[in-house]
Amino acid sequence: MTQSSMQLALDELYSRKPEHQMRPRLEPTRIASEMLGNPQANYPIIHITGTNGKTSTARIIERILRELGLRTGRLTSPHLVRFNERISLDGEPIEDERFLLTYNETKPLLELVDQRLLESGEQPLTFFEAMTAIAFQVFSDAPVDVLVLEVGIGGEWDSTNVADADVAVFTSISLDHMKQLGNTVEEIATTKAGIIKDKSVVVSSTQPASVADVLMARAKQNFLIAGTDFELVDASSEGYGTRFSVSGSAGNYPSLWMPIIGAHQAENAATAIAAVEQFLGGRSIADEYLRSAIADAVSPGRLQVVNKNPLIVLDGAHNPAGIASLERSITQHFGDPNRIGLVAMVADKDIDTAAQQFAQLFPRIVVTELAGERVLPANDFAKRIQEHGGNVVETQPNLREALKFAKELAEAEDLALFITGSLYLIGGVLGELQLDDDEE
Repeated sequence: MTQSSMQLALDELYSRKPEHQMRPRLEPTRIASEMLGNPQANYPIIHITGTNGKTSTARIIERILRELGLRTGRLTSPHLVRFNERISLDGEPIEDERFLLTYNETKPLLELVDQRLLESGEQPLTFFEAMTAIAFQVFSDAPVDVLVLEVGIGGEWDSTNVADADVAVFTSISLDHMKQLGNTVEEIATTKAGIIKDKSVVVSSTQPASVADVLMARAKQNFLIAGTDFELVDASSEGYGTRFSVSGSAGNYPSLWMPIIGAHQAENAATAIAAVEQFLGGRSIADEYLRSAIADAVSPGRLQVVNKNPLIVLDGAHNPAGIASLERSITQHFGDPNRIGLVAMVADKDIDTAAQQFAQLFPRIVVTELAGERVLPANDFAKRIQEHGGNVVETQPNLREALKFAKELAEAEDLALFITGSLYLIGGVLGELQLDDDEE
């Protein structure tokens, strides 16, 4: 099996309707899963939704479970550099050979589902629907002891919701994807609460009271929330990481350290710890296992330091709450340095709010753009930032050239460079940095 075989399979998957064009439907994925023998029923599941922090929380949960000796699967989205990152076995991206084997075995059945959908007046399986069904089969074939499953968008209608959560996890819920999910946090919470099933134990980060009420009503009695049933006791910056303590739902965990930056990430870690406690049946996590796992946890593209002199930090802050967290972290963890921002967004986000936040956050801004149908032209975004008083020092549609300009300016004037906005920007920059390393 060659790289070209993998690329052919990915081209076929990407030719389907893209994942950001979510359809409010679950039946096609259910049909596909049933034709595959419902592989998602072959392992317990920790299902994670929320607005920000889903992937970080999923990664921390998975790392703790792996330290406890379990064989883990993890499904997250989107990927940053390579598709394989989405489907992880024992903490590693799936190998091309394993993915291709499952893809080629499931392809005829998925095409049969496509045919049935067309005959009934429906559109074929989307990229995310097909990918989710394939991933469920990968995890069943492995086999895994537990799947850590991240929702794509929302919850109720998300393809991952054909699976039944043993533990349903909610990170912080705020406004995002409003076109698909609703115009208020309560409406969004109602959609996300769809991952709660009859047997689910629900673990939630701190939420607005109205959001907590929505989740509690759906969960009934099996509901644990940060601040009441467990809590982050303290968190502080330490080196290129965070020192924090957690009072869990079943045990106390003082002075943990992780190489992930940000007080909000410590909150995610607290939620992850409580989720694992509940997965273990309400038991505490042995200190030596937890401490080792947390110290080895990573979350690429989230306050990720990729260079120290000059300081270069990548953070996929793509909505108002994420940008606000970035602002707090710049002060709390990086000492409020003189800085420059390299930014880009996709067109279907809250562009005006992002423009205003970036204008206030960065004294100097380089604006670039992303490829694809969701492109927000650099000139358009730069204009919006300037309308809010932002100092745009360069508008460069070519990402490689924009990155080169920003790095050179940071080096020349001793500035910290923060690269932020869309996760697709973060993935693009990581790809460019890897390319530079390969050329050296």
